[in-house]
Amino acid sequence: MSTILTTSNLSIGYTSKKETITIAENLNLNLQTGKLIALIGANGIGKSTLLRTITGIQKPLRGTVLLNDKKITSYEPLALAQNLSMVLTEKLPPSNLTVFELVALGRQPYTNWIGSLSDADIQIVQEAIELTQIGHLSQKKHYEISDGQLQKVLIARALAQDTPLIILDEPTTHLDLLHKVSLLKLLKKLTHKTGKCILFSTHDIDMAIQLSDEMIIMTPESVVQDEPCHLIAKGSFNTLFKDEHIVFDSEKGKFVIV
Repeated sequence: MSTILTTSNLSIGYTSKKETITIAENLNLNLQTGKLIALIGANGIGKSTLLRTITGIQKPLRGTVLLNDKKITSYEPLALAQNLSMVLTEKLPPSNLTVFELVALGRQPYTNWIGSLSDADIQIVQEAIELTQIGHLSQKKHYEISDGQLQKVLIARALAQDTPLIILDEPTTHLDLLHKVSLLKLLKKLTHKTGKCILFSTHDIDMAIQLSDEMIIMTPESVVQDEPCHLIAKGSFNTLFKDEHIVFDSEKGKFVIV
Protein backbone atom coordinates (compact mmCIF):
# COMPACT_ATOMS: atom_id res chain seq x y z
CA MET A 1 0.00 0.00 0.00
CA SER A 2 1.15 3.53 -0.73
CA THR A 3 -0.02 6.85 0.66
CA ILE A 4 -2.10 9.04 -1.66
CA LEU A 5 -3.10 11.94 0.59
CA THR A 6 -1.84 13.23 3.91
CA THR A 7 -2.72 16.18 6.09
CA SER A 8 -0.16 17.77 8.39
CA ASN A 9 -1.33 19.83 11.40
CA LEU A 10 -4.39 20.79 9.34
CA SER A 11 -6.90 23.26 10.77
CA ILE A 12 -10.22 23.72 8.99
CA GLY A 13 -12.92 26.35 9.27
CA TYR A 14 -13.96 29.73 7.94
CA THR A 15 -12.60 33.27 7.93
CA SER A 16 -14.49 36.51 7.55
CA LYS A 17 -13.52 40.15 7.96
CA LYS A 18 -14.52 40.01 11.63
CA GLU A 19 -13.44 36.58 12.83
CA THR A 20 -11.99 33.14 12.18
CA ILE A 21 -14.13 30.14 13.07
CA THR A 22 -12.10 26.98 13.64
CA ILE A 23 -14.05 23.73 13.22
CA ALA A 24 -11.20 21.26 13.82
CA GLU A 25 -7.45 21.59 14.19
CA ASN A 26 -4.18 19.66 14.15
CA LEU A 27 -5.55 16.95 11.84
CA ASN A 28 -2.98 14.39 10.73
CA LEU A 29 -4.73 12.03 8.35
CA ASN A 30 -3.33 9.41 6.01
CA LEU A 31 -5.24 7.96 3.04
CA GLN A 32 -3.74 4.85 1.44
CA THR A 33 -4.34 2.88 -1.74
CA GLY A 34 -6.77 -0.03 -1.68
CA LYS A 35 -8.66 1.19 1.39
CA LEU A 36 -12.30 2.09 1.96
CA ILE A 37 -12.38 4.85 4.58
CA ALA A 38 -15.55 6.17 6.22
CA LEU A 39 -15.81 9.70 7.62
CA ILE A 40 -18.39 9.94 10.41
CA GLY A 41 -19.60 12.49 12.93
CA ALA A 42 -22.74 14.18 14.21
CA ASN A 43 -24.68 16.63 12.03
CA GLY A 44 -22.93 19.99 11.73
CA ILE A 45 -19.61 18.69 13.05
CA GLY A 46 -17.74 19.71 9.87
CA LYS A 47 -17.51 16.61 7.67
CA SER A 48 -18.30 18.51 4.48
CA THR A 49 -15.86 21.26 5.45
CA LEU A 50 -13.14 18.66 5.88
CA LEU A 51 -13.92 17.12 2.48
CA ARG A 52 -13.93 20.54 0.80
CA THR A 53 -10.58 21.37 2.39
CA ILE A 54 -8.73 18.16 1.50
CA THR A 55 -10.01 18.36 -2.08
CA GLY A 56 -8.75 21.93 -2.52
CA ILE A 57 -12.20 23.53 -2.85
CA GLN A 58 -11.71 25.41 0.41
CA LYS A 59 -8.46 26.81 1.81
CA PRO A 60 -7.21 25.46 5.15
CA LEU A 61 -6.82 27.82 8.08
CA ARG A 62 -3.43 26.29 8.83
CA GLY A 63 -1.39 23.24 7.90
CA THR A 64 -1.00 21.42 4.61
CA VAL A 65 -2.73 18.84 2.44
CA LEU A 66 -0.44 16.74 0.25
CA LEU A 67 -1.84 14.77 -2.69
CA ASN A 68 0.81 12.41 -4.10
CA ASP A 69 3.48 14.40 -2.19
CA LYS A 70 2.39 17.70 -3.75
CA LYS A 71 0.44 20.50 -2.07
CA ILE A 72 -3.21 20.31 -3.10
CA THR A 73 -3.24 24.10 -3.57
CA SER A 74 -0.46 23.94 -6.18
CA TYR A 75 -2.35 21.69 -8.62
CA GLU A 76 -3.70 23.11 -11.87
CA PRO A 77 -7.40 22.12 -12.33
CA LEU A 78 -6.67 19.60 -15.10
CA ALA A 79 -3.89 17.89 -13.15
CA LEU A 80 -6.05 17.80 -10.02
CA ALA A 81 -8.88 16.16 -12.00
CA GLN A 82 -6.42 13.42 -13.03
CA ASN A 83 -5.54 12.68 -9.40
CA LEU A 84 -8.78 13.20 -7.51
CA SER A 85 -12.45 12.61 -8.36
CA MET A 86 -15.55 13.51 -6.36
CA VAL A 87 -19.13 12.28 -6.13
CA LEU A 88 -21.34 14.95 -4.56
CA THR A 89 -24.95 14.82 -3.40
CA GLU A 90 -26.01 17.72 -5.63
CA LYS A 91 -28.69 17.09 -8.24
CA LEU A 92 -27.59 16.81 -11.84
CA PRO A 93 -28.44 19.73 -14.14
CA PRO A 94 -31.19 19.09 -16.71
CA SER A 95 -29.92 17.20 -19.78
CA ASN A 96 -30.72 14.34 -22.13
CA LEU A 97 -27.53 12.43 -21.39
CA THR A 98 -27.70 8.66 -21.39
CA VAL A 99 -26.04 6.66 -18.62
CA PHE A 100 -23.14 5.81 -20.97
CA GLU A 101 -22.65 9.50 -21.86
CA LEU A 102 -22.76 10.51 -18.20
CA VAL A 103 -20.11 7.94 -17.27
CA ALA A 104 -18.03 9.05 -20.30
CA LEU A 105 -17.85 12.58 -18.82
CA GLY A 106 -15.28 11.12 -16.46
CA ARG A 107 -12.83 11.07 -19.38
CA GLN A 108 -12.93 14.87 -19.82
CA PRO A 109 -9.57 15.47 -18.08
CA TYR A 110 -7.91 13.29 -20.74
CA THR A 111 -9.79 13.91 -24.01
CA ASN A 112 -8.58 16.29 -26.69
CA TRP A 113 -9.86 19.85 -27.05
CA ILE A 114 -13.01 18.78 -28.92
CA GLY A 115 -13.76 16.20 -26.26
CA SER A 116 -13.94 13.16 -28.54
CA LEU A 117 -13.36 9.73 -27.02
CA SER A 118 -10.55 7.51 -28.25
CA ASP A 119 -10.85 3.73 -28.37
CA ALA A 120 -8.86 3.63 -25.13
CA ASP A 121 -11.28 6.09 -23.49
CA ILE A 122 -14.28 4.01 -24.55
CA GLN A 123 -12.64 0.88 -23.13
CA ILE A 124 -12.10 2.61 -19.76
CA VAL A 125 -15.74 3.78 -19.73
CA GLN A 126 -16.93 0.24 -20.52
CA GLU A 127 -14.74 -1.17 -17.73
CA ALA A 128 -16.19 1.34 -15.24
CA ILE A 129 -19.72 0.37 -16.29
CA GLU A 130 -18.86 -3.31 -15.94
CA LEU A 131 -17.27 -2.86 -12.51
CA THR A 132 -20.37 -1.09 -11.19
CA GLN A 133 -22.73 -3.58 -12.89
CA ILE A 134 -24.84 -0.96 -14.69
CA GLY A 135 -24.46 -2.27 -18.26
CA HIS A 136 -28.21 -2.86 -18.53
CA LEU A 137 -28.76 0.88 -17.94
CA SER A 138 -26.27 2.17 -20.55
CA GLN A 139 -28.80 3.56 -23.03
CA LYS A 140 -31.32 4.85 -20.50
CA LYS A 141 -31.54 8.59 -19.86
CA HIS A 142 -30.12 9.46 -16.45
CA TYR A 143 -33.51 10.81 -15.28
CA GLU A 144 -35.17 7.46 -16.05
CA ILE A 145 -33.29 5.53 -13.36
CA SER A 146 -33.67 5.30 -9.57
CA ASP A 147 -31.61 7.19 -6.98
CA GLY A 148 -29.71 4.02 -6.11
CA GLN A 149 -28.90 3.34 -9.74
CA LEU A 150 -27.83 6.96 -10.26
CA GLN A 151 -25.38 6.69 -7.37
CA LYS A 152 -23.77 3.72 -9.10
CA VAL A 153 -23.63 5.69 -12.35
CA LEU A 154 -21.87 8.59 -10.62
CA ILE A 155 -19.40 6.17 -9.05
CA ALA A 156 -18.80 4.70 -12.51
CA ARG A 157 -18.10 8.21 -13.79
CA ALA A 158 -15.52 8.68 -11.03
CA LEU A 159 -13.97 5.31 -11.94
CA ALA A 160 -13.80 6.37 -15.59
CA GLN A 161 -11.93 9.47 -14.44
CA ASP A 162 -9.28 6.98 -13.32
CA THR A 163 -7.90 8.80 -10.28
CA PRO A 164 -6.11 7.11 -7.37
CA LEU A 165 -8.45 8.82 -4.88
CA ILE A 166 -12.26 9.00 -5.03
CA ILE A 167 -14.18 11.07 -2.46
CA LEU A 168 -17.94 10.72 -1.94
CA ASP A 169 -20.09 13.05 0.15
CA GLU A 170 -22.99 11.12 1.73
CA PRO A 171 -23.45 8.58 -1.11
CA THR A 172 -26.14 6.60 0.75
CA THR A 173 -28.46 9.56 1.44
CA HIS A 174 -32.08 8.90 0.35
CA LEU A 175 -31.40 5.19 -0.29
CA ASP A 176 -33.30 2.38 1.42
CA LEU A 177 -31.48 -0.22 3.52
CA LEU A 178 -31.07 -2.70 0.67
CA HIS A 179 -29.51 -0.12 -1.65
CA LYS A 180 -27.31 1.29 1.13
CA VAL A 181 -25.83 -2.15 1.80
CA SER A 182 -25.46 -2.81 -1.93
CA LEU A 183 -23.67 0.51 -2.52
CA LEU A 184 -21.25 0.17 0.39
CA LYS A 185 -20.42 -3.42 -0.59
CA LEU A 186 -19.75 -2.16 -4.11
CA LEU A 187 -17.36 0.52 -2.77
CA LYS A 188 -15.57 -2.13 -0.71
CA LYS A 189 -15.19 -4.37 -3.78
CA LEU A 190 -13.92 -1.50 -5.92
CA THR A 191 -11.15 -0.50 -3.49
CA HIS A 192 -9.82 -4.04 -3.35
CA LYS A 193 -10.24 -4.70 -7.08
CA THR A 194 -8.87 -1.41 -8.44
CA GLY A 195 -6.41 -0.49 -5.68
CA LYS A 196 -7.92 2.99 -5.44
CA CYS A 197 -8.61 4.73 -2.14
CA ILE A 198 -12.25 5.65 -1.55
CA LEU A 199 -13.17 8.09 1.22
CA PHE A 200 -16.88 8.60 1.92
CA SER A 201 -18.83 10.54 4.53
CA THR A 202 -21.87 8.80 5.97
CA HIS A 203 -24.48 8.73 8.74
CA ASP A 204 -24.81 4.95 8.39
CA ILE A 205 -22.31 4.30 11.15
CA ASP A 206 -23.13 0.66 11.96
CA MET A 207 -22.70 -0.33 8.30
CA ALA A 208 -19.50 1.71 8.03
CA ILE A 209 -18.09 -0.17 11.03
CA GLN A 210 -18.80 -3.50 9.33
CA LEU A 211 -17.57 -2.64 5.84
CA SER A 212 -14.82 0.00 6.12
CA ASP A 213 -11.11 -0.72 6.32
CA GLU A 214 -10.60 2.45 8.34
CA MET A 215 -12.76 5.20 9.82
CA ILE A 216 -12.24 8.87 10.60
CA ILE A 217 -14.32 9.99 13.59
CA MET A 218 -15.02 13.70 14.06
CA THR A 219 -16.12 14.94 17.49
CA PRO A 220 -15.92 18.46 18.99
CA GLU A 221 -12.85 17.35 20.95
CA SER A 222 -10.82 15.48 18.34
CA VAL A 223 -10.55 13.81 14.94
CA VAL A 224 -9.16 10.27 15.01
CA GLN A 225 -8.41 7.74 12.26
CA ASP A 226 -7.96 4.00 12.73
CA GLU A 227 -9.37 0.57 11.91
CA PRO A 228 -12.92 0.05 13.29
CA CYS A 229 -11.83 -2.69 15.73
CA HIS A 230 -9.15 -0.42 17.23
CA LEU A 231 -11.57 2.50 17.50
CA ILE A 232 -14.05 0.25 19.32
CA ALA A 233 -11.33 -0.96 21.71
CA LYS A 234 -10.27 2.64 22.45
CA GLY A 235 -13.87 3.74 23.14
CA SER A 236 -13.76 6.32 20.35
CA PHE A 237 -17.45 5.85 19.48
CA ASN A 238 -18.59 6.62 23.03
CA THR A 239 -18.17 10.39 22.56
CA LEU A 240 -19.82 10.61 19.13
CA PHE A 241 -23.28 11.60 20.37
CA LYS A 242 -24.01 13.73 23.42
CA ASP A 243 -27.19 11.86 24.34
CA GLU A 244 -27.70 9.52 27.29
CA HIS A 245 -30.25 7.49 25.30
CA ILE A 246 -27.79 6.54 22.51
CA VAL A 247 -24.99 4.29 23.71
CA PHE A 248 -22.32 2.40 21.82
CA ASP A 249 -22.26 -1.30 22.71
CA SER A 250 -18.64 -2.38 22.19
CA GLU A 251 -19.51 -6.10 22.39
CA LYS A 252 -22.11 -5.83 19.61
CA GLY A 253 -20.08 -3.22 17.73
CA LYS A 254 -23.06 -0.91 17.19
CA PHE A 255 -25.17 1.82 18.74
CA VAL A 256 -28.16 0.88 20.88
CA ILE A 257 -31.03 2.90 22.29
CA VAL A 258 -31.47 2.74 26.07
